[in-house]
Amino acid sequence: MRACLTSMVARRVAAIVAPIAVVAALLGAAAARAEIVSAGPSGFNLRHTAETPNVAPPIIWAALADVAKWWDPEHTYSGDARNLTLEPFVRGCFCEKLGLYAGIEHGNVVYAMPAKTLRINGALGPLQEFGITGVMTWQIESAAGGSRITFTYNVGGFADRPLADWAPIVDEVLGGQLQRLARYVSVGNPEPPKQ
Repeated sequence: MRACLTSMVARRVAAIVAPIAVVAALLGAAAARAEIVSAGPSGFNLRHTAETPNVAPPIIWAALADVAKWWDPEHTYSGDARNLTLEPFVRGCFCEKLGLYAGIEHGNVVYAMPAKTLRINGALGPLQEFGITGVMTWQIESAAGGSRITFTYNVGGFADRPLADWAPIVDEVLGGQLQRLARYVSVGNPEPPKQ
């Protein structure tokens, strides 16, 4: 009887602890620090950091290059992230296919150090139509028990309004992309947990 009761208690504890562990992993993967470092009329600098427990830098590098699996489809021109490609080598393209002979170059790789740094030059989204230059850097480093991803995006040039007005919009979108990448490498699904 006592063994049966102990077994029943162990099953109930496991039933409670397992979902908590999954939620903790999802929240841990999504935990990120964000900052608009500076913003003015002619530019802005963004920085986001995410910790990925139990995930080594080479895994993050491979996932970063597999952008179609984690990028939010709502922030594509085609509405389908499967149309995105990211070639993680110098002169590689961060591109989106729209159809036969149609597409967008979101940026091109100007610096690649596998499992450490990927730098892409390009004005993203609606910024592309203005006289703007943007430089996006993904820095991956080992951290206690896993990795840290630091994402920066530095933008300068001329737009339809002061670039400081664009900074919070771009910050929200790109911060969401980093959170999706962190969840993807940590739990295999970029989508936030349903509440």
